[in-house]
Amino acid sequence: MFTQIFSKRLLRLIRVTLYGYDEYTSRAVEKFKDHFGENIDVYFVYNGTAANILGLKAVADSFNSIICAETAHLNVHECAGPENFIGCKLITIPTRDGKLTVEGIKPYIGGFGDQHVAQPKVISITQPTELGTVYTPRGIADFAHSHGLLLHMDGARLCNAAAYLDVGLKEVTGDVGVDILSFGGTKNGMMFGEAVVFFNKELSRNFVFIRKQGMQLASKMRFISAQFEAFLSNDLWLRNARHANSMARLLYGDVKDIPGVEVPYRVESNAVFAVIPKWSISKLQEEYFFYVFDERKPLVRWMCSFSTTEEDINGFVDTLKRILGKERCIVERKSIK
Repeated sequence: MFTQIFSKRLLRLIRVTLYGYDEYTSRAVEKFKDHFGENIDVYFVYNGTAANILGLKAVADSFNSIICAETAHLNVHECAGPENFIGCKLITIPTRDGKLTVEGIKPYIGGFGDQHVAQPKVISITQPTELGTVYTPRGIADFAHSHGLLLHMDGARLCNAAAYLDVGLKEVTGDVGVDILSFGGTKNGMMFGEAVVFFNKELSRNFVFIRKQGMQLASKMRFISAQFEAFLSNDLWLRNARHANSMARLLYGDVKDIPGVEVPYRVESNAVFAVIPKWSISKLQEEYFFYVFDERKPLVRWMCSFSTTEEDINGFVDTLKRILGKERCIVERKSIK
């Protein structure tokens, strides 16, 4: 009898502490409301790919189209996830610096009600963009809403954008017309965990089921929630982002005048994009990890984080100068001969 009573009590305890029914998740949700407003719905997932795709799946059908920049993570680095899990059509627009513009979007808006045409439903922007530039997206939001479309924001590095603009998280999302936000924690210091924020609760009415079907319902959600609670307390998110941004500015200042290095985009977040000689990439990667963003140029991406130090920057810059300098000396000696 005692065993049965104990087992029932233990079962009740397990039920209220799993799948987000715990005090850590409740407190984390309150932190989100402190930053993004009381009238939101927020759901925690494991990673950014899930946040983007499942957030969009909540509002888009297979006959819809989603408009995004050609460079968008949604288009380039989600392994055709939107096409597979939503079944929708991605409309990709070339940009100069990763940022969509109203004028650039206008030609792709049309065909409403035409059964032969994929129906435009969402404009998706990345903040900051995949090229490190930062939006002030009110104009795009107003344009989207005037045509009955929704605005989705991939905010994997949103904290860096807010730090650059010197505004709060709500000021650059809900206050400027964002409807659905993928909010990133991993890229600003958390071990794992992202969030999907709906600024209109009507849009999230079926998301609990979509998250479960999408294999993103964490049984021990408290391990994600506890991180978000700390992350959104005492300006930790802001301190981490400001530090990463400042390290990127330091890196930019040190590399922009090195012969053989071209920085084609403004440094507005924690990324420095550079065009460097193709032969130097593999040599530099032997000592430092970074991605080749566009092999054709070739364009590389150097990221700074909450844990990057000035010593890290100095060491990288010295290595870059050494590698480029050696080759320049070889070329000069050959020309003398």
